[in-house]
Amino acid sequence: MTIDRMELRQLTYAIAVAETGSFTRAAHRCFVVQSALSEQIARLEGELGVRLFERTSRRVRITAAGEGFLGPAREALSAAQRARDEALAHAGEVRGNLVIGTIAPLTAVDLPDLLADFRERHPAVRVGLRAWLVRDLLSQLREHACDIAFVDTPPGPPPSGLTGRVLARDDMVAIVPHGHRLATATDIAPARLAAEDMVDMPQGSGIRQHNDAAFAAAGAARTVAFEADTMALLEQLVTRGLGLGLVSAATAARMPGVTAVPTTGVPPRTVRALWRASAPSPAARAFLQLLDEHAPEARE
Repeated sequence: MTIDRMELRQLTYAIAVAETGSFTRAAHRCFVVQSALSEQIARLEGELGVRLFERTSRRVRITAAGEGFLGPAREALSAAQRARDEALAHAGEVRGNLVIGTIAPLTAVDLPDLLADFRERHPAVRVGLRAWLVRDLLSQLREHACDIAFVDTPPGPPPSGLTGRVLARDDMVAIVPHGHRLATATDIAPARLAAEDMVDMPQGSGIRQHNDAAFAAAGAARTVAFEADTMALLEQLVTRGLGLGLVSAATAARMPGVTAVPTTGVPPRTVRALWRASAPSPAARAFLQLLDEHAPEARE
């Protein structure tokens, strides 16, 4: 198969099938009828001489060949999009797509306000928002599926292959039910927290990685009795007395159902904006310029 016979729409369709796990959902995403999408995927597989997807009556599964195809296909689409957007940017118009990933909640910057300002300045840019675990956000950045991500990370340099800037360093506080025996403590060390059952966010989230590292550094083995996938649920679990939590002071300030207690021996959480070390797209550059105006840079 020669490269000139591979169409960008075929790459788009293949990526959509891989990400949705369904020809029907992929067709909806790409705004085409399913028969047309299926025909193009079959044509692409015929030209490549390999099967990208295994089809059954119940599901679609990507093959090993498909997995190998997916990364370069994303890069090719990104390069084509980038070429168009750069040409338009040099003509004075910022267009294209911008995908922003974020932890939840994000307190280091007012993201809705930032997006409203961005929309006013660059109405031709289509913005997509994704809320993922930090582990997944970093993967999406490296795979060109996300342009900029707001994450919480350990102190020190950005993860490999990525660059960025520090937005805030948040002190960590323990959260306990109102009336709990520790609610009036002046501060709580990791060893004291570890004596109680705890609730935390899932493995792979930035705050869970931060908390696990803090307890390991203190030599305190703790029991995470419950994992919550949102801070709202975590607050409810603590309120019901199912465990104590460890969150940023900014997050705790939004939790009326619990009492926040200062900690000692727990390092602050670092919140960053990250993007790929290679040059960002025109839309991403415009967003980062606006971010500089909204959020003065914090220092490590």
